Amino acid sequence: MSDSLKTGKPQFRNINIADLVHYRMPLAAIISIMHRISGALIFLLLPVILLLLDKSLMSEISFEHFKGIASHWFVKLIILGLVWAYLHHFCAGIRHLLADVHVGVDKVNGRKSAVIVLAISLPLTALVALKLFGAF
Repeated sequence: MSDSLKTGKPQFRNINIADLVHYRMPLAAIISIMHRISGALIFLLLPVILLLLDKSLMSEISFEHFKGIASHWFVKLIILGLVWAYLHHFCAGIRHLLADVHVGVDKVNGRKSAVIVLAISLPLTALVALKLFGAF
């Protein structure tokens, strides 16, 4: 018989893949995972961005060519995704740096800082989207 059944204490097991659908992660964990995803996205697409920048700076003709490509709505969505990744990664990175010096590491402050990350990064992304799609 296992020790947990003898003592009456609850038994904790690892989460299976099937259990992930029913598991509710706190907002701070979701922000942390999004921080990692945005960092990976920036890291993986940085060579492509630098290559496009290099090609666009070669001549005026290549700049006009890339300017025409960037005016397409789908390319603007990709650019907006990269802008979100950068802004979220920056804001969440500051949150993680503060956690490294033990500021806001308890449950309540961790949730507050996660909300602050969203409250800063999402409106900034919305402002860039308005500018990108020509609202002003």
